[in-house]
Amino acid sequence: MPDKAKISSSERQYLIIKQLKATNSPITGSEFAKKTNVSRQVIVQDVSLLKAKGEPIVATSQGYIYLTQDTNEDLHQIVIVCRHKPEDTKEELYLIVDHGVTIKDVIVEHQVYGDLTASIRVNNRKEVDQFVERIENTSAAYLSTLTDGIHLHTIEADSKEKLEAACKDLEKAGILLSKEN
Repeated sequence: MPDKAKISSSERQYLIIKQLKATNSPITGSEFAKKTNVSRQVIVQDVSLLKAKGEPIVATSQGYIYLTQDTNEDLHQIVIVCRHKPEDTKEELYLIVDHGVTIKDVIVEHQVYGDLTASIRVNNRKEVDQFVERIENTSAAYLSTLTDGIHLHTIEADSKEKLEAACKDLEKAGILLSKEN
């Protein structure tokens, strides 16, 4: 079987945008690399170029997503401040997603770099498991290890009651320090 030809940078970028816009599910760099017969690193560069052009692409722990400009006024969002040990991360995330709440990101305040924000975008146990597994498999550290376990999450849900219920469970578990509306 002959090797597939590599496609041009502009064609790859068009394909990336088209496929990300067509789905609500994350697509990994490796998936794009296979489809276009290039390395994952080339895809990372293409995505960086697209971001520089203003495309709202976000890298999550599950892959790339395209943020639509549609703002859903039915979603409620708050920022919570949490503290726990790295081994309690799965419990923390489960306590949140079990209430139908999405965890958008994690934020830590670094003494040199200032606020460091990483997109998480998990909203169910399967995605939490994949996130934690990826951290463990890559021997990466959680950002909260930079701040003695203190970190923030932006969380959102379709009702304030779901956010309050998640916060109540986090408080019972001794994880929630405060919440900001």
